Amino acid sequence: MKLFDSHCHIDDKSYNKDFDDVLKRAEEADVKAMMIAGITEKSSQRALSLAENRTGLYISTGIHPHDAKGFTKESIKGLKVLAKSPKVRAWGETGLDFNRMYSPKKDQEKCLISQLEAADELKLPLIFHERDSGGRFLEILNTDYNRELKGVVHCFSGNEKELNNYLKLGLYIGITGIITIKTRGEYLRKIAPMIPADRILIETDAPYLTPAPEKNHNRRNEPAFVRSTMLKLAEVRNEDPVQLSSIIWNNTCRLYDISGI
Repeated sequence: MKLFDSHCHIDDKSYNKDFDDVLKRAEEADVKAMMIAGITEKSSQRALSLAENRTGLYISTGIHPHDAKGFTKESIKGLKVLAKSPKVRAWGETGLDFNRMYSPKKDQEKCLISQLEAADELKLPLIFHERDSGGRFLEILNTDYNRELKGVVHCFSGNEKELNNYLKLGLYIGITGIITIKTRGEYLRKIAPMIPADRILIETDAPYLTPAPEKNHNRRNEPAFVRSTMLKLAEVRNEDPVQLSSIIWNNTCRLYDISGI
C-alpha cells in the first residue's frame, strides 16, 4: 500500500526526541507522505522548518478555533507570507469548536471567516475542524465558503445528515483512528460505507486519537499508525485495502494539488 497521512501534528514537542525515528517507522508502514496541519502562526512556522528539507512532508497554515481569541489581522498576514513556500499545500486547521470553548464563539466565527477569505485569495484548499457547533459551521460555509475551493472536514465524527451536507458542498471526509475504537467508533463504522470512495481521506491527527491495536501499547499516536485506520476502513466498507488505499492516495494528492511523489 501507499499511504498518505492527510492530517497530523508531528511538530508537537512530544516528537522532539525521536522525530527521525517517527519518520522511519512511517516509511516502514508504507506511509509515503504526511500533511502537518498548522494551528497557530508559531506552529505553522515550526512545521515549515521540519518539512522544508524533507521529502514527503507538506504543511498547512492556519489558526485553530481553540486559538481564535488571539487572532489578529497581523496573524493572517504572517500566515500568508508562510504560504508562499511550495511546501504549503493547504489552509487550516480552521473551523468552530463549541465543545471546550477555549475561545468565545464570536472570536471563532470571525477567525473562521477571515481564514476563508485568505484561502480564497491564495486559492488554497481548506482543512476544517468542527465540533458541537449546532449547525453554525454549516451556516457559515453556506454563505462564506467558495465552493470552487477544495476542502476536507478532518476527523469527521458527525451524523449522516451532516455527512450529506458536507458532501453536497464538495468536501472530502477525513477518517481517523476513531473508526477502530470499539465503542466510540461504532457509529462511524456504520456510516463510513456511505462516503463515496473518491471523497475519503485517512489521517492520524497525531499525537492524538491513537487507533487500536496501537492504543494498547502507545499513548502517543504517530503517522505509521494510519495503516490501522486504513485497514479498518477497508474492512467496514468490504473493499480491498490495496485498491482502496490507492484511491485514497489519489484523493489526497488531488485535494492538496501534489504530484510526482
